[in-house]
Amino acid sequence: MNVLFIGDIVGNVGRSALKQVLPALRDKYNPHIIIVNGENAAAGRGITRTIAREFFEWGVHGITMGNHTWDNKEIFEWIDDEPRIVRPANFSSEAPGQGMSIIQANGKKLAIINLQGRVFLPPIDCPFRMADDLIDEAEQHTKAILVDFHAEATSEKIAMGWYLDGRASIVLGTHTHVQTNDDTILPGGTAYLTDVGMVGSREGVLGMERNAVIHKFLTGMPVRFVVDEGKWHLHGLSLQIDDATGKATKLTKIRLTEDDWLLM
Repeated sequence: MNVLFIGDIVGNVGRSALKQVLPALRDKYNPHIIIVNGENAAAGRGITRTIAREFFEWGVHGITMGNHTWDNKEIFEWIDDEPRIVRPANFSSEAPGQGMSIIQANGKKLAIINLQGRVFLPPIDCPFRMADDLIDEAEQHTKAILVDFHAEATSEKIAMGWYLDGRASIVLGTHTHVQTNDDTILPGGTAYLTDVGMVGSREGVLGMERNAVIHKFLTGMPVRFVVDEGKWHLHGLSLQIDDATGKATKLTKIRLTEDDWLLM
């Protein structure tokens, strides 16, 4: 099985880049299933039903979320009706939506699990214990399991990778928007990457307009962040999974800038 995962899509710039590049990525990597992180897709905060539908129309099969899941309040009205979207499973049991989904496409089946870290983020249920429960459930449906661990601390992400080695096909990190250089396949057959990166303006700060961010660092005063409209960069990964074992056999990072794309 070939899986394509695209990192945190930030605002209109990120959505536009995804729409432009996705056909070429499909041609190059031949993915059976495409997953994106969409928690910053609507002006940097949350996702709307319209945006989710656009992603699906473009060929995306599943969407993971994170700490901005609830920023667009309309999501409460429809998330329970959309099984292709997963929000962090270790949110309150009272929260709408689901933390795991079984995605089926092109004759393949992939479990996607979304978890959120607790270091430097609001206190929620333990992601490690939740991972145990969900992987046990996922294994009843498929051996191919993808875990999007939306977390701030690299230590927490690395610990999750080792904790799930041999039980998940891949543990990948999102949230920090900077692609890391530690891609590997762990001894038990689990592919790992601390952070996939983002899709959005590379001329801002993590996709947001840079002057506002700099002003906040200089003054410590509250500032309204807005999505930057500069040239984009796109980060993701291509993963190959052995259908019989669920083990990862190859992990390839994807890094593309708008300038590269225009020269292609």
